[in-house]
Amino acid sequence: MSRPVPAPDDIVTRIPYAAFLGIRIARDADGLLFQLPYAERLVGNRALPALHGGVVAGFMENAALLHLMYLEPRQVGIPKTIDFSIDYLRSAGPRESLARCEVTRLGRRVAQVQIRCWQENAAVPVAVARAHFLLGGQVPVA
Repeated sequence: MSRPVPAPDDIVTRIPYAAFLGIRIARDADGLLFQLPYAERLVGNRALPALHGGVVAGFMENAALLHLMYLEPRQVGIPKTIDFSIDYLRSAGPRESLARCEVTRLGRRVAQVQIRCWQENAAVPVAVARAHFLLGGQVPVA
């Protein structure tokens, strides 16, 4: 018996920090699109102004977690981060940020995900990241 794919809002509420950030999940022709709405409380450098680097990294890591949870309905629990490596390419300004994930390796126990974050133009990323996750238990295959 297969489990249904959960609604995106239901997945976000399972990760408190993702819910705190206000992450939303949309689906378009290219797949899942993760959205981080702008909020004044997310600004780290008011002189620029720019989003806090930890917020950008947290958004990207949570996008990867949510991506795995959404696309792998057999996944039980929240994947655990093994490592997360980010390259900041430019400041994230005071506006909505977007991210897409690509699962480059999905094994029985470990997944590798690449994440790309941008604001107004997908061709001009704010940051790129790579992460490995330990997958939780799987629903037994009947």
